[in-house]
Amino acid sequence: MPDDHNKAAYPEPPRQTPAVDKQTLLPNPALILSKLFYYAVDLPVTTFRDKIDSIRSKNKLVYYHQKFRRVPYLTECQEGDYTCYYEADMQWRRDYKVDQEILKIIQERMRACQQREGHSYQQNCAKEIQQFNEVAKNFQLRYGDLGAYADARKCLMKQKERMMAAKAQSA
Repeated sequence: MPDDHNKAAYPEPPRQTPAVDKQTLLPNPALILSKLFYYAVDLPVTTFRDKIDSIRSKNKLVYYHQKFRRVPYLTECQEGDYTCYYEADMQWRRDYKVDQEILKIIQERMRACQQREGHSYQQNCAKEIQQFNEVAKNFQLRYGDLGAYADARKCLMKQKERMMAAKAQSA
């Protein structure tokens, strides 16, 4: 085999690959555009955000976890006190949103248990299913059938009608 080797057919590769050094008179447009974007958009936005973040880090309690005082319920408002009516309605809306979130969290726990347990979820997730059914029933009793424009007054009237119906059935 060494006799068949032909050096002319397979020359040795060059020892070092020459680097192509292109020199043009025109500057690189990609470099110009990237510098333009950096100084026109990125730098001002980043500076502004850093200043806002430094203000927020000093005043964290101001921006997060706003605590509202409890206001009187609609039944406790005096007749003609429209400010009290408004505050009771806003309190009801906050309570409604909190109850929605509680329902979502309980539902997520139940679904996670069902996903984790697979086919045997009914016996292994009985506590979560029972808790979800109870919370969903209570949510439906309080907020169900109120419609799109629900408020504290409609909810109060619904509760009053439910109490009257229960009293009529017991009598």
